Amino acid sequence: MMFDIFKIFRKDKELVEFPEEVEESRKVLVRVETLKDFVDTERIARLLKDGNIIFLRVAEIQQHDLGEFQNCVQKLRRTCSQFGWDIVGLEDGYLVLAPGFASIQR
Repeated sequence: MMFDIFKIFRKDKELVEFPEEVEESRKVLVRVETLKDFVDTERIARLLKDGNIIFLRVAEIQQHDLGEFQNCVQKLRRTCSQFGWDIVGLEDGYLVLAPGFASIQR
């Protein structure tokens, strides 16, 4: 009797083949940019939204105007946390910013 139940569910099932979806390989650009003033933070955010990984030179602004440097870093940190991006500071006067699909191993 149990076997009869399975026969009911096995009625003519047609197999349907779906074509394979080929994902386009997208190149990820790694850019080296310089942060000169607060206005550059919007440009950096646009580059990240486009999917670029950015090495950001900050040594120049850090030496000239520490207050503006801190404001820029705060703005970038808030933007990164809002969109799920990653940001890391390096000793050599660089920040590394990566979009959500790339993570920075610490």
